Parts: sequence; structure tokens; C-alpha cells
Amino acid sequence: MFPEGYKSLLSQHDTEKAIKAAKDIFEKELSGALKLSRVTSPLFVESGSGINDDLNGVERPVSFPVKNLGEKKMEIVQSLAKWKRMALADYSVEVGRGIYTDMNAIRPDDEIDEIHSIYVDQWDWEKVIDREDRNLDYLKKTVRLIYSAIKRTAFLLEELYPVLKDTLADEIAFVHTEDAKKEWPDKSPYEREYELAKKYGAVFLIGIGYGNPPHSGRAPDYDDWSTETEGGYHGLNGDIIVWDDTIKANLELSSMGIRVDHDSLLKQLEIRGVPERRNLYWHKRLLSGEFPLTIGGGIGQSRLCMLLLKKAHIGEVQASVWSDSDTNWAHNKGIRLL
Repeated sequence: MFPEGYKSLLSQHDTEKAIKAAKDIFEKELSGALKLSRVTSPLFVESGSGINDDLNGVERPVSFPVKNLGEKKMEIVQSLAKWKRMALADYSVEVGRGIYTDMNAIRPDDEIDEIHSIYVDQWDWEKVIDREDRNLDYLKKTVRLIYSAIKRTAFLLEELYPVLKDTLADEIAFVHTEDAKKEWPDKSPYEREYELAKKYGAVFLIGIGYGNPPHSGRAPDYDDWSTETEGGYHGLNGDIIVWDDTIKANLELSSMGIRVDHDSLLKQLEIRGVPERRNLYWHKRLLSGEFPLTIGGGIGQSRLCMLLLKKAHIGEVQASVWSDSDTNWAHNKGIRLL
């Protein structure tokens, strides 16, 4: 599970301080790069409203009844992908500006291993754009700004803790999922991501959710993964994936994209076989033109800290639950899982 000879570069005390520093620095860098204002967001939303993120459509949201609201059912958010867009409309945010927030979720169906946890913490962000910005060039420009914020955070963290050397690639590459499939036709999607990260150091994999079969799943009602782009491909979304030199593997830091408009929402609901979702509260508001056109995504806080602090297990930078085998393995290696 841990690389041969792995040892944390920071003490437990310095690890906790570095987690705080990394998060504070990146928030400022991201906010400045994309012109985002911080807002307060919900931990839970009402079930059946269509506001919660369905992720791949199979994950079960954690739900509970509220006694003093007539046992009305609520759900812990799985992400704030749709809530943010509604907030931009309700807050009347102008074109070229946006919002970001701390998102904390519980995903009990997620894997539990070195890079996965049922506790998810990420910066959720969303920005208002013009109709002419709904293109691949604008998406790539935004990705470069985010990656630059990551690089600046790595530099400033190294200034505070010289042992944390920045080994990230200087630039991020762009590859479409169909091109990755052509280059490695016999490999699985995860294996292709490994090869891409190893080859480029940092890559934005375009077109998540489209194809038969798709590279990986994406809900039909936030990212636009069906619109045709350059070269006859589809997708105005993707994932930021980097090579983690500590664990010698690929690490996904962010999923993001230009969001659906009226036409792509209806198209993607049909593709996924859930056209009835158009009648949900959130979907009706979008289809009636109440929501602005946006771009947005989520950036994993613990994943980024794991990468920048040179940790081999996500449990070294977040408090969650782990299997007995993971806990015992870490203990025998002298590594503390929070």
C-alpha cells in the first residue's frame, strides 16, 4: 500500500500546520485567478428537488428526516454542482465573476483506499460566462488558470517547508478521451489515465461522460459532455489528473466543465434515459431560462494536500474511517492515519 521506504517528510505537528497553509494559499490563488467570491453553502438539501448532485447516478446519498418539519426528508450533498448555479442566479452574479465554497460530503458507496475516502472535502466553484465562452478554448484557458494556482501554491508551500520540493510539471497537457483510447486501446480507462499522467506529468482529460462506453460516468444535468467540439469529438468538460511522484501513480484533482444549457440538458437526459428529470424543481428553473450560463467544478482539498505534502495515504491529511488492514498496515509502518 505504501511505497517502499516511505516516510513522512513532516512531523504530525507540521503536517497539521501545512494542511492549513496549503488550503489557505490555494483558496486565495484560486479566488484571484478566476475572480471568485467565497460564499456559505448547505451541508444538506431537500430530497426530490433535483438540487443534489447524482454523480454517476448509482451512488446513494445519505438521507435523514427532520422531526420539526413534518419528517421532511433531507440529503447530505454529494457535491454542490447544481446548487452553485442556482446560487449564482439568486445572488445576481455578473458575467466574468463567480463563487467558491467549502463542500463537505459523505459518500458511503465510494471506495476506501490510499486515495479514496467516504468523506469528501473539496472547493466547489462556479463562474458566470457569456454564450460565446461555451467553447473548448475557454475551457482550456480556465484549466490553465487553475493549474497555475496549484503551481503557485506548491512554490509558496516549499518556501514555508523547504523539504516539500515542487515536482509538478510546468505545464498541463490536453488530451481527449477518444485519443487516449486510440493510443492505448487495450487498456482500461484507469490505466490510460496512469499512462497519460506518467507521460505528461499533468493532463486535462476532455470528454468525460460521452461515448459508448464512456471513459467514465458523469451526471447528465451539470457538465456538458455531449456538445460537439473540435475534430468531431464531444465534450466541454474533463478531469485534471497529475502524476504523484510520492505514490508513483496518477491522481485526479478535479472534475470540471462548462455546464449544460437548455438544449444539452434535454439531450443528455434523453441519452441517460431519465427525461422525467426535466420536471424537477432545479431542472424546470434551468429550462425556463432562470439560470445563467456557467463553468464550474470541484477541486479535492485532501487530494491536493496529499499531493503537495508528499503523503502516501489520504488518511494522513483527513480524518475518516479506514479498514482494519489499512490501519494496521499504516501502524506497522509508523504512519499515522487521522
